[in-house]
Amino acid sequence: MVAEKGIEARLWVRNSDAAAAINETRENSRYVPGYRLLRGVKASTDLETVLNGASIVFVAIPSSSFRSVVLQAKAFIKPEQMLVSTTKGIEASTFSLMSQILEHEFPANPIGVLSGPNLAKEIAKRELTATVVASRDEALRRAVQDLLQAPYFRVYAAEDTYGVELAGTLKNIYAIAAGMAASLGVGENTRAFLITRSLAEMSRLADSMGANPMTFLGLAGVGDLIVTCTSPLSRNYRVGHALGEGKSLDQIVTDLGEVAEGVNTLKLIREHSRESDVYMPIVRGLYKVVFEGAPVEEVVSKFMASVQSADVEFTLPHETAGC
Repeated sequence: MVAEKGIEARLWVRNSDAAAAINETRENSRYVPGYRLLRGVKASTDLETVLNGASIVFVAIPSSSFRSVVLQAKAFIKPEQMLVSTTKGIEASTFSLMSQILEHEFPANPIGVLSGPNLAKEIAKRELTATVVASRDEALRRAVQDLLQAPYFRVYAAEDTYGVELAGTLKNIYAIAAGMAASLGVGENTRAFLITRSLAEMSRLADSMGANPMTFLGLAGVGDLIVTCTSPLSRNYRVGHALGEGKSLDQIVTDLGEVAEGVNTLKLIREHSRESDVYMPIVRGLYKVVFEGAPVEEVVSKFMASVQSADVEFTLPHETAGC
């Protein structure tokens, strides 16, 4: 999208062979095969070359490697550069979101996040898409909107960085649950039930962590939740579908070539919800299925027999909150 506007877009990659292949063939054959990249996209393994003079830096690194790569880049980042995370995950050792890592490492830089129902392959096909850029810095929000706005791509703005990022992170868990449900052949009523109760859990946790639960009604929340819970283009959905077919996590990772963020996030959120006493029955049930081998039918039975409560979170007294 940047290159379409005649602006040079530099892409940092780890592997020199991959960088050479992208520059020569104009295709990222591993992650987005079949889609041609414009000449304005230039791949390199040299962080200094990639970062030098860039006004906006999009940080798109898996959460498990996010801080280590950021630390490598630190020597080349200038205070005036805007840093925007596109990663939807949590750092295991600190329970930090990616924007919090950026804020810790670059306290002088404007920080933002980009999140929404944004399946890469559909964007590459120029399907009509919308996203959210969230930041407390108005100049950053405007700069990203101006840079990415296109006839097929609309960019909305928000100030609730934490809420937008948390929404994008949490929905990965429920995409796994949705994929698993789809593999079992559930009906549309069941899918709608699962998605809406997932949204309730997400907003419940967000409220406990200081985010604005209203943020979850937007593109980064319900929008992203719907697309990842219904589309086989979502890695997390595919993980859940494969689990429902009886495949092991190791086999799934081999097939995908990478670990979906939702697998790691599930572990962290399950532990955090227990420590914080936040009621998240879908998270806890999914954890039992994925990591403890519990039968899906048994977990679903317990969920359906649990306490019934408010349809919409926060409309009844807190003590009545349930599944």
